[in-house]
Amino acid sequence: MKNSEVTVLQSYKHDGSLHRVWKTEVVLADNQDFIIVANKRTKVIESNGRFWYTKEPSVAFFFKNHWYNVIGIMKKGDINYYCNISSPILRDDEAIKYIDYDLDIKVDSDYHYTLLDMNEYTRNQEKMEYSDEIKSILLNELNDLKQRIEAREFPFKKENVRDWYNKFLKIEGEI
Repeated sequence: MKNSEVTVLQSYKHDGSLHRVWKTEVVLADNQDFIIVANKRTKVIESNGRFWYTKEPSVAFFFKNHWYNVIGIMKKGDINYYCNISSPILRDDEAIKYIDYDLDIKVDSDYHYTLLDMNEYTRNQEKMEYSDEIKSILLNELNDLKQRIEAREFPFKKENVRDWYNKFLKIEGEI
């Protein structure tokens, strides 16, 4: 993918079913480790066909070698983070794609974090028959993600999110 390219983001569930689609993501960076995209007021379509628009602008970090992604959300002059435990991203001519594994972490602007959706994870790991290997990977990656948050390691540096968002604003004006 090229920088400044507009693309679609698709999340799936472990069973291959489409979960959610973000219609307009602007690629800010694509290297061997991650893809960074940004959006504001983008249309999001749920698997049942219902749709909504994002309220706050965001910069999202999709890792190629980690089982999570991190979204920096610009909120009232500060930055919160929303993290999804997910497969490493894949990309093709159609979209950036990943499997959503239900577990999420919400990180407040003061870096206090909360684990979300444990019930959904427990239900889906049984329903969709996550292998022991997948469950082990997901829990290890969840611990890695928590360590990154606590250490304020990339991408949990607010100045980086702001810098990427400012780059997005400049590109957006040229698209």
